[in-house]
Amino acid sequence: MTIHFRESEQRFHLQSKDTSYMIQLVHGYPAHVYWGPKLSEDGNLTDILMFQERCSFSPNPVPEDKSISLDTLPQEYPQYGTSDFRHPAYQVQLEDGSRITELTYRSHRIVNGKPALEGLPAIYTENEDEAQTLELELFDAYSGLTVILSYTVFEYFDAMTRSVRFVNEGKQALRLNRALSASVDFFDSDYDCLYLSGTWTRERHVQRKPLSPGAVRVESRRGSSSHQMNPFMALLRPAADEDQGEVFGFSLVYSGNFAAEAEVDQFGMTRVSMGINPFDFGWLLEPGESFQTPEAVMVYSSEGLGGMSRTYHRLYRTRLCRGAHRDKERPILVNNWEATYFDFNADKIEAIAKDAAELGIELFVLDDGWFGKRDSDTSSLGDWTVDRNKLPDGLEDLAARVKSHGMEFGLWVEPEMVSPDSDLYRRHPDWCLHVPHRRRTEARNQLILDLSREDVRTYLFEALSGIFSTVPVSYVKWDMNRNMTEIGSAELAAARQTETAHRYMLGLYELMDKLVTRFPHILFESCSGGGGRFDPGMLYYMPQTWTSDDTDAVERLKIQYGTSMVYPVSSMGAHVSAVPNHQVGRITPLTTRGDVAMSGNFGYELDLTKLPAEEKDIIKQQVALYKENRRLIQNGDLYRLKSPFSGNETAWMLVSEDRREAMVFYFQVLGVPNGPLRRLRLKGLQTELDYRVSGFEDHYRGDRLMQIGLPIPPLDGDYKSVWFKLTAVNEWRQEVE
Repeated sequence: MTIHFRESEQRFHLQSKDTSYMIQLVHGYPAHVYWGPKLSEDGNLTDILMFQERCSFSPNPVPEDKSISLDTLPQEYPQYGTSDFRHPAYQVQLEDGSRITELTYRSHRIVNGKPALEGLPAIYTENEDEAQTLELELFDAYSGLTVILSYTVFEYFDAMTRSVRFVNEGKQALRLNRALSASVDFFDSDYDCLYLSGTWTRERHVQRKPLSPGAVRVESRRGSSSHQMNPFMALLRPAADEDQGEVFGFSLVYSGNFAAEAEVDQFGMTRVSMGINPFDFGWLLEPGESFQTPEAVMVYSSEGLGGMSRTYHRLYRTRLCRGAHRDKERPILVNNWEATYFDFNADKIEAIAKDAAELGIELFVLDDGWFGKRDSDTSSLGDWTVDRNKLPDGLEDLAARVKSHGMEFGLWVEPEMVSPDSDLYRRHPDWCLHVPHRRRTEARNQLILDLSREDVRTYLFEALSGIFSTVPVSYVKWDMNRNMTEIGSAELAAARQTETAHRYMLGLYELMDKLVTRFPHILFESCSGGGGRFDPGMLYYMPQTWTSDDTDAVERLKIQYGTSMVYPVSSMGAHVSAVPNHQVGRITPLTTRGDVAMSGNFGYELDLTKLPAEEKDIIKQQVALYKENRRLIQNGDLYRLKSPFSGNETAWMLVSEDRREAMVFYFQVLGVPNGPLRRLRLKGLQTELDYRVSGFEDHYRGDRLMQIGLPIPPLDGDYKSVWFKLTAVNEWRQEVE
């Protein structure tokens, strides 16, 4: 990990673990030179950029050099209005109405470590030796606009982070209409584009398509990262697959409106850009003020999608997630939502907790319905006081009753929302996002509190702190069940209304940061109707996310497989629910439901008191198995073996860091009559180790398991699964010279 600057060549060379990234100043414009496998700084790295006069329709900013056009130059942070006709990274409007700025190099600095981003989640380092940062300062002399491009490379990861800070050093205000976090120009377009799409209960399905002239755009305009699209995009060579080929990943550490785009231009070059969605965005920057963009995390892999994913997993698990729970084993829980919905009392909750404790489950989570007059989803959000009709002795008594059975106590909250039928709304109707004299669109019978307002954040912090300080809560499920409409704030001036959605996110991050700092013992899990806000921004504050409201085992194969493209197993909440499944009506075996859910943070979401003894025995075995292998599952390296998007089979495995242990999960969706004999080729093992495999008498060498495969026993019927535990039985064999 080193950043070099060759002044004679005006070239920056950023080296991470096994990757190089190069920038060259061309007449003051930062040009993109290279991103890929690590290059030696001692080699000949001159004349990589090629210059050639094209035509008069690609204008020349330097009249004496017709070979240079911003329309053809690969750039690091392209601008609008000065001869580049591709999508710009930023756009500014000045007080005189003009939209032209021209940023050129003014200075740079190279620092050890990684500076934090003000008010925003970001990758961090634990010591300065882990990373090095380049800050490239660009300046527009006419407006006084300064833009600092920040690049951080890492010692232990083939990753780089990028963000941008705008500073108004001029004498007049200006408006940012576009402020992306990263832009990279690739020299060709021989790539496929991969991204994750879906909807509620069908999140993060893998989409892959070849690039062609024009653009592929992935975005959210919903006020959150959304169920529909995830803030992630990757370019990969057409022949690249799970295990081989070049992949370039882009992931945005942000939870609001985003845009990611891959644009192929007239000469077959590809521009990838990512950041806050310019749609309905604007930011007034007064003299002396600054604006910080979110952070984009860029990963290079020469080992296909699997290599890219494992880099994101390790980085996000260890240098994005924070706090006391980052490295701890996560508890096995039972949640009462699908067991009772709103219809419960203290005796019913204690009965479920008692049965759960006898099965070895460690945490009970009380879901929606415990506060205000919450007998349905039509009222009481915002009134964070206990419903004494359901819980006459309060949360303190219920938590004590749960803990008397040796279990921890958790609680569901939805702090960002308010019901029109609530005491809070009747007191403060202006506290929600709204536009005066316009109707207030409801979704799930609720409105969104305006978290850009300090008084709203103060109320929520005090209300939640009052609960968490008096009730022995060790886990909080933080939900958010609608998207933004009528986006406006009663506290912002007219010229700043387009700042509302981003200011909301800054306010949310501030509130969450205060709470997780005040209550470090609480494990927070984020949720948005399941997976509607499964993004890196949330993981910075809450190390796990409820992956989807769809708990059907078959549907979860695709959801969890797609989620794993970017996010580690330790971040995925995964529960066993009742059958017929409440979302799709499917009936699947309890063993299969358990195997799917054990490929994440494990739990149950059903009424344990209604289960027959034989099913309770299965659950007891599942709980014991997960406890035995919990650290391996939550922290192991994930290898995807068979894709649910490609056929009837799904398989993945988790391998310990020393490669001496592994868990393999195999799933068959539909039964196959008189089917073929099947072997499953494994990955990530040490070739020279012998492994004991559960269910087999013989030991198998790692090379055999990876090259020939593990025999899969016949699975009769639909929706079947099987798991294998691998344990090394010998030390590494060293060749004798």
